[in-house]
Amino acid sequence: MMLFTEVRGLPVVPPDGAGPLGAVTSLTVDVASGCVSHVRWRGSRFGRETALPWDAVSAVGPGAVRVGSATADESAPPHHDLLGRRILTDTGTGQGTVLDVAFDTRTARLLALFTTRGELPADRLLGLGDYALVVRAA
Repeated sequence: MMLFTEVRGLPVVPPDGAGPLGAVTSLTVDVASGCVSHVRWRGSRFGRETALPWDAVSAVGPGAVRVGSATADESAPPHHDLLGRRILTDTGTGQGTVLDVAFDTRTARLLALFTTRGELPADRLLGLGDYALVVRAA
């Protein structure tokens, strides 16, 4: 298990072990499956962000994200960062803001969301958009 904040900033290392390709900027979540779908990284501060499908990741650890392929996914879904996102229930009640997200590095499955109002189980996720993360009311 790792947290999104632990992965952000890690170097992205190619399969041949050469120097890092860049650093992780964020993780894209597919709410329907409850999993991380893409790793997003940037090669330089002003470089273009690259999205790699989670299937291209061979290992995630405290020191780096190792990828099996560095081929960008041109059909990557739109990205909405979970960190800092407002949370609303399906009935419209505010539930705070996302501080961090725990996920399984082997399966990419989200485990829990840590919010300004406590912990939410990941299976309550319903949708994610420009304005908010929507969760099922308890």
